[in-house]
Order: sequence, then structure tokens, then C-alpha cells
Amino acid sequence: MSTEAAAETLSPIPDFCRGIAWFGEPLPDFYQRARSPVIGEGQTRVPNPEAPEAVYQTLLGADALRYLTLQMTASKGSGHPGGFASSADAYAALVMLGYTNIVTEVGHHAPGFYSAMFLDTSLEEMGIHRVEDIPARFRERHGLLGHLSGAIPGLLAPAGPLGQGQHFAMAGALLHPDKLFPVTIGDGGMGEPYVLNSMMHFNTAYPRATNFLPVLVWNGFSQEHHSMVSCLSNEEMIAYWKAHGFKEVVLIDAKDFDDAGQSGAFVDSTRFSFEQRLAFTRALLTGVDRAAKSAMGGTLTAFVIKQMKGAGVHTIGAKSHNLYPADTLDQPHIVDGLKRRALNPEAWQIVRENFRRAGGGPAARTVVTEQTLALPPLPDLPKQDFPVGSKQVPSTAMGELVAAVGRADPRFVVTNADGNEASAMKNINDALKIRHPTTDPLYNQEPGGQVYEPLNEDACAGLAAGLALFGSRALWLSYESFAINGWPIVQTVSQAMAELRRKTPSIVCMFTAGALEQGRNGWTHQRPEIENYLAAMMRNGNVFPLFPCDANVIQAAYEYATNSFNKAMVIIASKSPLPVYLTQMQATQAVEEGAAVLYESNPGEGPAVVFAVTGDMVLLPVFEARDRLEAAGYRVRIVSVINPRRLYRPSDVSWDTVAEPDDRFMDDERFDALFGGDVLIGVSGGPSASLEPVLLRSRASRRDVLAWQRGETTASPAEIMAFNGITAEAMCERVEALT
Repeated sequence: MSTEAAAETLSPIPDFCRGIAWFGEPLPDFYQRARSPVIGEGQTRVPNPEAPEAVYQTLLGADALRYLTLQMTASKGSGHPGGFASSADAYAALVMLGYTNIVTEVGHHAPGFYSAMFLDTSLEEMGIHRVEDIPARFRERHGLLGHLSGAIPGLLAPAGPLGQGQHFAMAGALLHPDKLFPVTIGDGGMGEPYVLNSMMHFNTAYPRATNFLPVLVWNGFSQEHHSMVSCLSNEEMIAYWKAHGFKEVVLIDAKDFDDAGQSGAFVDSTRFSFEQRLAFTRALLTGVDRAAKSAMGGTLTAFVIKQMKGAGVHTIGAKSHNLYPADTLDQPHIVDGLKRRALNPEAWQIVRENFRRAGGGPAARTVVTEQTLALPPLPDLPKQDFPVGSKQVPSTAMGELVAAVGRADPRFVVTNADGNEASAMKNINDALKIRHPTTDPLYNQEPGGQVYEPLNEDACAGLAAGLALFGSRALWLSYESFAINGWPIVQTVSQAMAELRRKTPSIVCMFTAGALEQGRNGWTHQRPEIENYLAAMMRNGNVFPLFPCDANVIQAAYEYATNSFNKAMVIIASKSPLPVYLTQMQATQAVEEGAAVLYESNPGEGPAVVFAVTGDMVLLPVFEARDRLEAAGYRVRIVSVINPRRLYRPSDVSWDTVAEPDDRFMDDERFDALFGGDVLIGVSGGPSASLEPVLLRSRASRRDVLAWQRGETTASPAEIMAFNGITAEAMCERVEALT
């Protein structure tokens, strides 16, 4: 019945229900099974998951979630109702059992998660009090964006690209061993092997951290077609999980309860008779309870709900995935879908009270990410002041500081796929040990180590980013050439940190083995283009690529990054012995200011040439060019661009739109003192985008750039630089052509 009819014939409509398009008649036995909320005041979960009242009210919760999800999306003719609809029963069961620290890898489930946050009153913190408030805020700026964001009250983590959610669940499990972290996973993404692979490696490294629960939403479809795992039998699906280390797999198949004669392996539980709907819900509630207790009890456990995509909404299968502009609230198929799930006003009140009490209160006040995690204090890091002119390995110098952070913070984790020794950072392994079940001193392996080394950049980046987002310190180390394989989750977390309503340590990365060092490995190890990605992200406001020029500056850069919050800090440096140009005091100032002069000719009459340089090894041909140019009568200034984000103009960067904003930018007077000259030559060992802030602000009318072009197999760094035209001779030719 419509809202108007309900107002005349049923109990008074709760205020939060204002805006519901359709109410329904009470379901059978409503006044026997739903006289009062089964989760009593002061309780956090249903006392007995087998009790008829618990089962009945869980079903009400699932229908309420489906209804709100469909009305929310149809209000805009946009969004994704189908995937979450097939998981609504499992989600409701988790909530009714008090497990509300729920994350997901499926961004398309966002409307369902928002519905849950509305029901438990979390969305009231952003001014959403009634159902009528939802359309105005759904898929709008400062509202309920189309894919999940951790900025929404009560939601722990973002969800966008597939294959990321399990990292957040595992990070939560590590940091909060007394809590369960369910993570819903769509079968559309199960064709990607890294989802289960990352959990398998995590369990090998952290066998006691089983308090995360993958919940596979096996509904047979992805966005536009059947899912790649839709052909598996139940036995094959269980074997698939067990092959990845899961000891317990609880699978509830809606087909086992179907009395509506539906064909195919995947069926819609909302089409069952009411008794069979209750039987299915009972199996889910008790199955989730068993799986959760198994996971919390030390057994790696997965839960699988198998039912048709779109169960209970406007249509089924992949066609239920997305709404289009024609799928509005006045269309017959949407109206019919809403009517099928419509609840009576008293049922809405019951559901709200259960969801509000579950887990100890609204998620916006009780989930772990709504509080700032206390961080162990760090001592002054043991920075070494290497003599100017000496040769030192930048990555090794940083490793000593990483070891100090790990010794002071037992939760600190270092992740690396290719190995720290390969990046001249064995000192990290010596101090913190590689986490491995096999103890072996030769390889620095211990079961309790703080260095996590799966051979998968996604797994490395994922755990480090998840830990940082959830409030702990972490460091992802990678070869620059392979970092792009793990960067998407860091990008996701960087954006999430920009939106957070709490402080959390920055995600810190360090990429070694730059293109110039990897000549003999050829182009497979010469892919610095990720620097362009980082440079583009500087304009976000909270992304800081750092290019230390020597072993003193890298120490200052790591200290700077480690003491920052809500940012992505990416250090790019070499693993080869290179000259030291700045003292430690100068290094600290340079990182904060953004750039530093490494060399300047004595005053004279010749044209002034300024080299603006990002990188460390690439400085070698720059200094060689200096000698030639000075001999030809030029004056030369070499400026190391260390923190290019500082060199933008404030109007270039969205610095004032992010959490923990950083509004420090180099002023014009200082910028001109560093970069003013007759000729400006930008030089980068990677691509040129990192020099954009210098080129934007430079007043030099004569300027040029020498930068990375592409890789090739070479015998030395000098040869690969020559292949890319980054030589002293080429620099001198450019200067002469410009003057």
C-alpha cells in the first residue's frame, strides 16, 4: 500500500520512515515473532540464533535492506542494487549476530551499505534522518557517493576496484585480534587469483590472525554476464577455498530450500514460500554464527552464500546490476519490486531498533575506525650525518631508520615483494626479520618478524595501505618498475585519507632500483612512468612524491613522511653508492622547503644556467655538464627538486579540501632565488611531470627538459642515460642552443 494509505490504516509511521514510497501488510505471524526487538536494550546481538524470533527478525532486516537499496537507487535512476540484494540475508545475519566491523571489496554494494548505516542511525551524523533525505544526498557531492567511502559515518574503508577489500579485513584483524572483520566478496571478481592468494599468504605469515571472515556472495553473475565461477559445483567451490588454506568453508545454497520450482543452480530466496524463506534465513543465521565462531576460534574460515543476483529487487541476474535513467520510482517494474519487499511501519521500527543495538550501538560510534588508534611514541630517529663529498647508499641509510621505527612500534610492518636485500636494505631484515613460519637465521626469517614479503605487489601494497588507513604505521617497499602493480590500492587509500574525519598515519612508500640502475635487466626493470602518476596526484592535496638527492636527504625524507598524517608519501631513490651533497641539517630544511641548491658558480659575467633536477643518480651527468659549461664561460646553479609538491602555487593544489591540510608552498621570492636565471634546464631520471611546478612558475623564457623516454638493455647507467639523451653533452648542446 502507498504511504498515504498506510497513514490511514496502520500504526503511526515512525519519523525516520518519512519518504518510504510503499508500506506492506504485516508478514505472517508478525505479532507473535516481532512484538519487540529480539536484541534487547543493552544487548549487542541476538541471544540465540536458532530462536524463531531471531530468524524472523533477521528476515525483516534483509527485506528492509533490499527495499531501501532499491528505492535509493531508483530515486536517481542510477546505482547498483542487484549485487547487494543477493547478499542482504547474509549481511543482516552478520548485523544481528553483532558483527558490524564489515568491509567489502565490491564498490557496487554501496547502496546496501548505506541502507544499513541509515537503519542503525549512523547517517544521522551527516544530516540524513529520514528516508526522504536519502534521494537528495545519494550520488551527490557531500553525500552518499556511488561507491563506498570510509568518509561515510560507520563505514570502515573505501571500495572501488575489485580485489581490495580483503586487505582492509586482514589489517583490521591484525590490529584488533578481539574483533571479527567480515569482508563481502563478489563472485564477479573471483576470476582474479590475487584475492584468495593474498589471504593464503597472510595466513601463512600470521596464522593466529584468523579473525577475518570472507563472505563470498556467489550469485552467478558479474556486471554484464555470468561470473567466471558460475560453472563450479558446490564441492568445487569449497575445494577452491580449501586449496588456498581455508580449513572451514560454510556454504549455504538457496537452491536447497527452493519450493518455487526455479530452474538453474542459482535461485531467488524471496520467491520461496514464507516458511521456506524462514528456513533459509535460519540456515544463514546459524551458518554465519558457526563460521564467525570458527574464525574467532583460530580456524581460517570462509562463508559462502549462494543465491541469484538481484534476489528480491526489480529483476534478477546481470540485468539487476545497474539502474539506468529510465529505471525510476514511477516505473512498473520498480514499483512491483518495492511492493514485494514493502514492510509495515511496525516492522521498520523493529529493524531499526535491532540494527541500532547490534554491535553495541550505531556503527558510526562503535566500529574500530571511528576512533583514532593510539600510536606508540617514536624516539628521535638515529639519522647519520654523512660527510659531504662521501659516497653512500641512499636506500641503506634509510633502512637504519626503518629498523628504529620497527623496534619502537611492534605493530609496524614493512612489506616488500622483491626483497629488501635486492634494494640494499638488508639492514631492515637484520633488525626486524622476515615473517615466515620457518626459522632460518641465514635468511633473517622468524615467525614473529615485522617484514612481510609475499611475491605480489598487490598484497604488499594492500596490507601496508590497509594498516595505515586503520591507524597503524606501515611501509611499502618496491622496485619502481613493479610498483604500478600495487599502486591502485594506495591511490584508493590516499583518497580515503583525504576524506577521513580522524587522523591516521600516512601511507609511506619507497621505490628503489630506478630505471637508471637496471641496465642489464633491460626494459622490464626500467619503467619509471609511475612517477608521472604520482606527479599528477600531487594536485589532489595530500600526495607527496619525494626525490632525495643523497643519503642524508633520504633520511630526512623518511622522518618527514613517518611523522605525517593522512597523506601518501612516496620516496624514490637509488640503491647505489652516490655522492652526498647536503649536510643533515641542510637535508631537513630542503625536504620541508621543497628544493635546495647543490652547487652555484662564483659570481661572474656569463649567462646563468639553472638545472632543476629530480633524482639522485641523474645528477652525475648534470655535474659533468657543469664543468663543461663553466669552462665555456657560463655560470651554473644546480637545484635538487626534492619535494615538488611544495613548489606548486597554492591555487594549483586542492590542499584546503583534504584532512590534515598542508598549506606550505614556496613563496615567489624564494622560488626566484632558486630557479631564476637566463636558461632553465629541467632534468629527470624519470619522466618529466615531476618538474611541472618548476616549469609553471619559472620566469625563464628559455627553458627545456631532458627526461626519461624508454628502456633498453645496457651495460651501465651511463649507457641507459645516453640512450635517453640524458648526457652532459646533450645538456650543454641544449644550453648553447638556447643562448
